[in-house]
Amino acid sequence: MIESISSIEYNEPVFVAVDEDCGGDRIDRILSDVLCNYSRSFVQNLFLGGLVRCNGKEVSKSFKPKNGDIIEFTVPEPKEISLEPENIPLDIVYEDSDLLVVNKPRGMVVHPAPGNYDSTLVNALLWHCKGNLSGINGVVRPGIVHRIDKDTSGLLLVAKNDTAHISLSQQISVHSLDREYRAVIHGHLKELEGTVDAPIGRSPNDRKKMCVIRQNSKDAVTHYRVIEEYKDFSFVALKLETGRTHQIRVHMAYLGNPVAGDPVYGPKNGVASLNGQCLHAGLIGFDHPSTGERVRIEAPLPDYFTEFIGRIEK
Repeated sequence: MIESISSIEYNEPVFVAVDEDCGGDRIDRILSDVLCNYSRSFVQNLFLGGLVRCNGKEVSKSFKPKNGDIIEFTVPEPKEISLEPENIPLDIVYEDSDLLVVNKPRGMVVHPAPGNYDSTLVNALLWHCKGNLSGINGVVRPGIVHRIDKDTSGLLLVAKNDTAHISLSQQISVHSLDREYRAVIHGHLKELEGTVDAPIGRSPNDRKKMCVIRQNSKDAVTHYRVIEEYKDFSFVALKLETGRTHQIRVHMAYLGNPVAGDPVYGPKNGVASLNGQCLHAGLIGFDHPSTGERVRIEAPLPDYFTEFIGRIEK
């Protein structure tokens, strides 16, 4: 079993000996396991840059090394990220001098990361707000108070100044900020209403996935309510008490009822036509950072969601 590498030196060659457990696997999959703390796109970029060799020869990502082969790769020093404002239309459902709430479309990445440096929500916010965003989360995530996955649609809070950001973050930490989702899940839940209280951490078998696990995890609580049942699916409302990575998707899969269309936690023969999970952040409620007034905002189900519900059998 090849040991994983948690940190690397830039511009210094790294050598990995292929053992019998990995011999015959694709080289990009081997490197993804070795570089467990780095994204899949990071590994793919090594191949695009011609930075991976096997036994001294440059190879493609689909190459399959044999037992005893030596993989060599080099990671270049990262370039300084320069975020550019982009005039991308946004569905802004609330805005004032302190904050705004965006109804994010499915397929839009929230903030830049390796492989996605443009066309993100942050690029659009920089244009719309003319740079007037809180700086607490640094250069890459200005104004971003919380995130939702690329293929999850719905409401996202954005802070325009640090005072608003701190207030909203504190509300998240004490669970006074309401976040409710709608989802279509596989099968039927045992109870029409209930709570999943199960800690979430990174999967020991696949570092790119999260799972319910007791060690090296954080508390995670999701409340659910069945809205309507269909033949093979259920339409449910879900309320987050905590906000762990992929929390709803992991908790539903843990119950045996993964979110329809989920390419990571769903069944292999899932709903491919959805092109992603059927999950929408439909409601957000918070105390306004300046006035203290309770603000409650809802976003209707998007077309992809209602079209799917219209297709499934009752």
